[in-house]
This record gives sequence, structure tokens and C-alpha cells, in this order.
Amino acid sequence: MRKSPGDRIFGVETEFGCLVSAPTYGSPETAVEAIKDCLFQEMRLGAIDLHARDDVFEPAQSGGFLMNGARLYIDAVGSHLEYATAECRSLKDLVANDRAGQRQIVRAIHELGLEEVVSVYNNSVDHFGGHTFGCHENYLVRGDDDFLNSSVQMLYPFLVTRQIYAGVGRVGGHILTSNTIRPTYQEVMDNPVDYIWVSQVYGVIPDPSVNFQLSQRADHILKTIASRVRFNRALINPKWEHFYSHEGMTRLHFLFGESNQNEFAYAMKVGTTVLVLRLLEEHRVPQRFTMNNPLSALRDVSRDPSYRWMVTLADGSTMSAINLQREYLAIAETYRGESEQTNWVLDQWRVVLDDLEKDPLAMGDRIDWVAKLKIVEQYREEEGLAWDDDALHSVDLEYHNIDPEMSLFHAWQEMGNTKRVLTDVDIVTAMTDPPQNTRAKGRAQLVEQVLARKGPKFYLFDWNGVALDRHTYIEMLDPFETYESVGK
Repeated sequence: MRKSPGDRIFGVETEFGCLVSAPTYGSPETAVEAIKDCLFQEMRLGAIDLHARDDVFEPAQSGGFLMNGARLYIDAVGSHLEYATAECRSLKDLVANDRAGQRQIVRAIHELGLEEVVSVYNNSVDHFGGHTFGCHENYLVRGDDDFLNSSVQMLYPFLVTRQIYAGVGRVGGHILTSNTIRPTYQEVMDNPVDYIWVSQVYGVIPDPSVNFQLSQRADHILKTIASRVRFNRALINPKWEHFYSHEGMTRLHFLFGESNQNEFAYAMKVGTTVLVLRLLEEHRVPQRFTMNNPLSALRDVSRDPSYRWMVTLADGSTMSAINLQREYLAIAETYRGESEQTNWVLDQWRVVLDDLEKDPLAMGDRIDWVAKLKIVEQYREEEGLAWDDDALHSVDLEYHNIDPEMSLFHAWQEMGNTKRVLTDVDIVTAMTDPPQNTRAKGRAQLVEQVLARKGPKFYLFDWNGVALDRHTYIEMLDPFETYESVGK
């Protein structure tokens, strides 16, 4: 399929939290298994894996590819539901495909009659247990050593400051502590999933010094880049995988991202990042943007109650996060006119930064952390609660409930308080229809073929290829190609 300048493949993986309010029903693990089985077996929205993708993390029957091009599965690390969007080339397709996954899960919960006892959340932190969950962004980038060895240094400042419009907000904070209790050899052997990727174990305690901050993940990021990440969380986790590699391109995997409820914030988060990655590939970002300590800046920006968001660069100079973002924007203006999407991102980026400078707390229609802060503040004032009251953590959590009938965000949206990029029809359509301009289209057609079969089945689905039977394998190496002819 024809590519335009700056065309890029991107996608997002979301790990969902699950809460069971009736102990008599069972555990969250029981609930997510039931939801997964309902989606694949009763609702027949996808082809469940017949093979183990990974003996430890994704055994057979743990999930599969869906008719809308996405993938839903249970990740054995934490036994949580995870939804990976289809490969997308447009921001609207991405947000619609992501929201469609949430609606599919909600529909399964209602089909099972569990809406009164089971809730699923796309938040990124457990206030009480200290755990943090991922909302991981994936971008197709040039797969050369130069990118991760040098160019990535100019990506960190963008990611650190992006949270001023992409952060989802959180009540309170966490302090990471060294955990000197190491697992025994037998514990590792008995629980390989818990320890196989561990290179640094830490404990977590509440931080009473912070009332509210921009990011749910900032307190838990330990490194700028790392490959083993379960207890060694980084901004970036390199993923040199064959199914995303094509013509010198490979997957760049971000760990520092969070689950935006607001569609506009979601689109801006990814849209601005797409432009910055292109700037880096073309060596347009100057070295002077490099930060002295990106991880300290990450937490400082997140926790700054003054909203001045000052950061220190490697040369010792200081700059506000807003102005640093403006520097990236100014360089990205070179791409203006290439597409409607590029123009939209550039226009909205500028407006958002200008409005943040004027009054960040007036941006509850476009920024999650502002909307959540307003909701929490209203509840706190009505109930006469202090910031350390646990009830505020519950309000924080319910902002991320993915059921529109239960979610505080959706109540906020129903009141007309949000700037949207989709309609409800877009989301419903994306529950079964894949993006029409990536290989997700052809793969989705093959999923439908498999679901229509009668009698014994053998198939194997992966991102870059499909085996329809023991003798027919269809390669889908180019994510920009639709491969729609193979599904007919």
C-alpha cells in the first residue's frame, strides 16, 4: 500500500486491573478467565490460540487475535487482562480500536451477569498494594544502533515533559525502597513467572509529602532504558522482534505511558510522539535538549504543585516543560502540510501548550490529570476529607472504570466536559472492523474465516503471519500492506 511522508505504524498495549467486590464469586483471576472465555467462546469475537506463544507467560488458550485486528489475552505475570491494539496508521483508528477493546470487555462482563461484582480498570497504579500496570506504546522506527545509542538521549526530555498534557493524574505518591529479602532458589523454581525477569526487587511505601501529581507511573520508573523490566522499569524497553521488523524498521516499546481516558489526550500523546520520532530519525533535534538527569526531572515535573514544571538540561540551563515542548514543536513545523493528521497535531500541540501556560486548571476538557483533579477536589470538599483519606484513592480508581455506566470519567464526559476525537458509532464499528490500511485488515479477514469453519480446526495466528492449516502459511511481513486479497 502506498505510504505518505512520515507514515508510521503504531499501537498500544493496555494491562487492565480487575476488582471483585463479592468474595463469594471468586478471585480476580477467576473473573478475567471468565471474561476471556466469554469473548472467544460465547461472543466469538476472535480465534483463541491453540498453541502456546510462551510456555510461561502465554500458554495455549490464554487469548488470541480478534476480528477487529487487535489481540486480547491474559498475561501470566499478574494474571491480568491485556489488550494490544491492531497496527494503526491514523490516530483516529488507534483511539477507536483501543476503546473498542474496552467495550468488548464490558460487554462480556454484562453477558456473564457480573456487572455488580466485577469491575475492570485501565489505570496504571495500585494505591494500596504499590503495584503499577503498563500502558505501553509501540512505534515502528528505524532499527539502527545510532537511534538507541545517541538519538534516544534527545527523546527522554520529550517523554519527561509530555506528561503535562498526557499524564492521567494520581492521588498521592510512592517511595521506592530497597528490598534486601531475596527469593530462595526453591521459591524461584516454584514461581518462575514471579522471578524470571527480576534484576532488581524494590519495596513501595506511601509518600505523605505529595497530595496529587500528574503521572501514575513517574514514581516507579528506575531507568531510562532496560531490557529486563518487571522490577527494573524504564522509560524505554527495546523490542528487536521479527514480527515488527520490516525493511530496516523495528519496534520501539515505551514503558512510560499511562492509560488516558480522554480521547483527545490519547491522540495528542501518540500524535506528538510520532512527529518527535521522525525528528530524531532525521537528526533534527539538537544535542542541547539532553537532560542532566531525566529520571529526577520525570518525578519533579509530575510532583510540582506550582505547575511551573522547570527542568535542568545537561548544560546546566533551566527551562520550563512547556517551553521545551515548544522547542520540539517548532522543529516539527517543518512537516506542516504533509497531511491533515500532521496539521491537526501541530495545531493542537501549539494550542495546548499556550493554554497550559495561561491556566492549566482550565483544561479539564482535554487533559486527564486536570479532569481527575477537579473530580477529586469536588468530592474532597463535599465530604470534608483530608488529602490522605483512603476514599480519595477510590475516587481516583473509579475515574478509570472502563464501564461507561460506572466510570467517573464517562460521567464527566456525559456532562459535555470533554473534547472528543471519536463518536460512539466509531467505537462500536471498531469492535468488529479493523483499520482498513494496515495488515490488520487481512489478518482480521482470516480470523473470520477460521471462526466460520465447521469441524476440527488447526490454525496459528501471529502479527506477521497466519497458518490456516498444516500446509498453508501466509506471510504478512509488511505492516503497511493490507493483505486483504488473502482473506477472500
